[in-house]
Amino acid sequence: MDIMSLYYFSELAKDLHMTRTADRLFISQQTLSNHIQRLEEYYGAKLLHRRPSLSLTTAGEFVLAFAHVVDKEQINLKDILSDIERQDRGVLRFGASAMRMGICLPAVLPKFSQRYPNVEIRLTDTITKHLEPMVMNGTLDFALTLNGEENPKMISHHLMDDQVYLCVSDALLQSCYGGEAEALKEQALQGAYVEHFVKLPFCLFTNRMGYQIQQCFDAAGVLPKVYLTSTYTQIGTAACFQRLAACFASQMSLVSQQDEIPPDIDIFPLYYKGQPLTQRLSLIRMKDRYLSHYSKYFSEILLQYFSDIEHIHLTRKV
Repeated sequence: MDIMSLYYFSELAKDLHMTRTADRLFISQQTLSNHIQRLEEYYGAKLLHRRPSLSLTTAGEFVLAFAHVVDKEQINLKDILSDIERQDRGVLRFGASAMRMGICLPAVLPKFSQRYPNVEIRLTDTITKHLEPMVMNGTLDFALTLNGEENPKMISHHLMDDQVYLCVSDALLQSCYGGEAEALKEQALQGAYVEHFVKLPFCLFTNRMGYQIQQCFDAAGVLPKVYLTSTYTQIGTAACFQRLAACFASQMSLVSQQDEIPPDIDIFPLYYKGQPLTQRLSLIRMKDRYLSHYSKYFSEILLQYFSDIEHIHLTRKV
């Protein structure tokens, strides 16, 4: 048994397809097959069912779990040795949604790479429910997650409570509410409730924030007037900035667009059942994952970035 055979086996377990895995790893099917056969001979157990399609046997499931442990410990060992030798080189694996990654990394990476120019950064953009298992199995060192569940095997650093805002052009607000608009704006500065804005056309979303906003409408017993529905909040803010509809946006998103927000856009903190509507953002990592000096620095500047943007004041009325 060798580490390379375990690696090839764990990669095959992802696809459960010899041709696809061999092509992805740039090796021949015969080479891949030889490594699997070598493992089966070493352990004296069949690791794969070949028919009707490729699948793991019970023994294969246990060997796969062991392969993940070996891979994680090998990464830990490399980082430990790098620290001992102070090589300032290695690999950092980070995951987040594409939107959040696109917002925070332009602010974080220049500072990180200035200190550690020889550290390779590998990024994975996907949603929270996929990121957490990737941290658990060692594919990622860190992940930026949303409202994640507490897990005793992981360390979770609270980054910020990302306030959700209602954004609307003053002209649209005036056209829908006329003489009531000024009083409505004054009230909304202390907290906006969706039931007070039902005359507005809204951009809604089919993501997690969209689900939270739909809860607000459901609890108020009102149906929103929908202008557009999308997975991407950026489309909503674009429509809002063009004075076409009201939208909902997070603190993190609005801070990244500060220079693009037109001066005639009202911004009110969204409330739900008497409390600000927020999304809890966390940086997660495995408890037994060794943190190299460059990994520690990356987490430090990421924590500082979120602390800074959480305290930027965005609420305003035109």
